[in-house]
Amino acid sequence: VFAVSNNGRVRAGNQRVMQSAVDNDKVQAAKAMLEQLRARGGRNGLCDIIPEMGDMIEAYIKLAETPATPADKAKKGADLPGNLRKRTLHDLRRVPVLSHALEVRTSCDYAPGSFPYFHHFENSIEYVGGINLPKKIKCVGSNGRTYTQLVKAGNDDMRQDAVMEQLFVLVNHLLRKSPSTRRRGLRMTTYKVIPFTPHTGAHLASHKAVPSAPHARPFLTSVKSSKSCSRLREDSSLGMLEWVEETTPLMHYLCGESGDGGAHRKYRPNDMPHRQCRSHIQNSPDLRQGGALASPVSEAYDHVCSRFQPVLHHFFLEKFQQPSDWFSRRLAFTRSVAVSSIVGYLVGLGDRHSSNILLDRRSAEVVHIDLGVAFEQGKLLSTPELVPFRLTRDLLDGMGVCGVEGPMRRCCEETIRGALLTIVEVFIHDPLYKWGLSPARAGQRQREEFADELPVEMPHVTETGAGAGAGGTNADTGRTNVDAERVLLRVQQKLAGYVEGEILGVQGQVQHLMREAMDHDKLCRMFVGWAAWV
Repeated sequence: VFAVSNNGRVRAGNQRVMQSAVDNDKVQAAKAMLEQLRARGGRNGLCDIIPEMGDMIEAYIKLAETPATPADKAKKGADLPGNLRKRTLHDLRRVPVLSHALEVRTSCDYAPGSFPYFHHFENSIEYVGGINLPKKIKCVGSNGRTYTQLVKAGNDDMRQDAVMEQLFVLVNHLLRKSPSTRRRGLRMTTYKVIPFTPHTGAHLASHKAVPSAPHARPFLTSVKSSKSCSRLREDSSLGMLEWVEETTPLMHYLCGESGDGGAHRKYRPNDMPHRQCRSHIQNSPDLRQGGALASPVSEAYDHVCSRFQPVLHHFFLEKFQQPSDWFSRRLAFTRSVAVSSIVGYLVGLGDRHSSNILLDRRSAEVVHIDLGVAFEQGKLLSTPELVPFRLTRDLLDGMGVCGVEGPMRRCCEETIRGALLTIVEVFIHDPLYKWGLSPARAGQRQREEFADELPVEMPHVTETGAGAGAGGTNADTGRTNVDAERVLLRVQQKLAGYVEGEILGVQGQVQHLMREAMDHDKLCRMFVGWAAWV
């Protein structure tokens, strides 16, 4: 409700962007609802909760919009603004720490003291890189625990990440209800994402975006930089994300922050470097000429694969030296990949390159980030995605000698038996969720994520018309409902085992998906930034 009421709160430089993200009726209804709750008393103390929650959200918005001086950028940090320090903002006893996992209580009793509430922010800010300099902060709760959070303004649309994380939480609830999945401990690793505004629909004045070095995107979401931009990008928003501790991007472990280091350089120093692999495939005739046939690309892909061997199994040997720990963590990794693969397939999750998959250094489970391409929107990208999920050679290497013929297959079969349709149906009515991915936005994602690594000029698509945004007109709303109904139909078909015109059982469907995910002809035609050889 606060996010809808904060429509138009994003700044582009010093100018506030007022382009509507949701229609005005919803904004006014949200504001009226908050006013009614402020005026209402009762045992739940809503008249006290709403003002404190408003103060908390306003503090995060001010923090996100606080500009960085050249000196701050140089030292990658700053002091917390005075109006947000402990002496001014502290002890919001009715507001839980926003990144704390607070269980829903059937009693609706959230009395002060029954949860860790916001105590204060620590006095320093750390910048983690990117054009809008997301801020890493530490929030201290009333329980004495320090919660690390990432506060962002602009760049990625956190609304969709928030919706997908909510879906993953509900998936975990379903998996806990089934004896077979509960016994195996199957679950999606989740993190908190809280948007404070809807997206604005703002655009860049210049689309020559250049991603920063890989080390600038190691945790929750990709953070890009740009050589020239005078406005926030499309889907700009404000929000907070939980910082996932003790994780590293899969790409960083395998190839290092530079792209030519990591485990591949350490254990196979004579292999072709990752960047050279990318250049070799990028310069193949079909890709340079925009062709659809894959013969030269296939030959280039084969050449790269023969000179770039998987090494992920070394992660488990490095981190877990006791045999029992090694076995349990490798099993946890395999189960985690299985669950995330099937759930990702059912909801059409795309853009699964190895920088968008984190590896937990303690549990060895995978964490998926940057969830903005969902419900098969990856098929609209400039280079359409052809595989249902990421199951490349390094992931298989981490599973051991059995590969997919073991826990991976069994866990996929158990996961796909869960019913997700009733959960997905709720998203039709979510005023913050944008179902469609426009051609301009689709092309922009691939241009921006790998522009520094891909020298070939990619085609630019200009976004026009009412359908460019996520809402704002009746036509847009109608289109959104059509997109949502199409998505639900496709999810229903997947749950029913409908594949390429025939109905398959669970085992047959899993077999088909794994074959598709490892299909050589499809992998060689994936977007080169996806790095199918890793």
